[in-house]
Amino acid sequence: GYDEAFLGNLVTASSMTALLVALPMGYLADFLGHKRSLVIGSTFSSLAVLLMVLFPSAPVFVVANVLLGFAQSLAGVTMGPFLMENSSERERTYLFSFSSGFQTASAFVGNWIGGYLPTWLGSAQAVSATSTRAYGSSLLVIAAGAAMAIVPLFFLRTPRLSKDQRSFFAPIEYFRKQPALLGKLILPMLATSVGAGLIMPFMNVFFRQVHHQPDTVIGSLFAWGSLAMGIGILLAPPMADRLGKIQLVVITQGLSIPFLVLLGFAPWFSVAAVAYYFRLALMNMSSPVYSTYVMEKVEPSARATVASLVSMANNFGWAFSPTISGWIQVKYGYGPAFLGTIVMYALTVYLYWSFFWRKPAPRSKQDVTFLKAEHQRD
Repeated sequence: GYDEAFLGNLVTASSMTALLVALPMGYLADFLGHKRSLVIGSTFSSLAVLLMVLFPSAPVFVVANVLLGFAQSLAGVTMGPFLMENSSERERTYLFSFSSGFQTASAFVGNWIGGYLPTWLGSAQAVSATSTRAYGSSLLVIAAGAAMAIVPLFFLRTPRLSKDQRSFFAPIEYFRKQPALLGKLILPMLATSVGAGLIMPFMNVFFRQVHHQPDTVIGSLFAWGSLAMGIGILLAPPMADRLGKIQLVVITQGLSIPFLVLLGFAPWFSVAAVAYYFRLALMNMSSPVYSTYVMEKVEPSARATVASLVSMANNFGWAFSPTISGWIQVKYGYGPAFLGTIVMYALTVYLYWSFFWRKPAPRSKQDVTFLKAEHQRD
């Protein structure tokens, strides 16, 4: 068997690969087409898992996880633009929110089933649940499931971009024309990422050390927190219809800040737990709505490339802020880390308001004509 350090290296290999190649993968997706990119990404994800089953050795595991990072990055930066080109303005916010909600639910179910797969398959083969054979069989089931997810993609119809829009230089040309707009779209998400990275990775440790709760209670708290976030995501589309997309983002994320204060500084666990639920739901419910907004403001030829920049902004803080926060917590406790998150979230809300509510961003000139294009099979 392999120790935890090696497993951590595998996770790092896939995560760092996904972060480093996000921009070129977005550029590639814009050039190849979004449907084709999703098919390629899903195919390589299945192959990476299958590779680990067929050739179980440390070097192959590393190579497979790097390949998995490439595949996940390509599929991840393509999904937003793909949803855009397969929806109208009326249904788009609902589609993004339900997609995010179902991903949250699917991850919950998948993690639950995945935890039992080795036991079930090991029992069926009369071997230990922790044996290589049981884990290998589980990975085969996962690879088969990932492969099955490719099939529906072939039946989807997508708009075909014009020759100019599919040009290899189209994203570069768009970036040259719209640097200010791109900066405004991405900067608030970068600020959110930096703030979240200061405290969110440490929430389990926070509840254990500050409120002296056991792992069972913390696990239940996180599970119900996922449910609260899912409910918030599903409630977001009708609220966005009534209030407006940016208005919803500003209001909900602004309202989450007082609950963040209670979470960080309330001396009672019951108050901190309730604040955790409300903060989680309010801060995250508008994320798919803003993703829709970003895609609407970007020309079709550059959407996947912009999605890759968004992905990099979201991951940046989580990659670097925890190291800074860990040092702060050792020296001064959790208070300064929470204050840093509060300041960054307040800055984020101000940026949303200043950039898009006070002075709305112009709509992409090509968006309307693109969405009216005749749908053809990609």
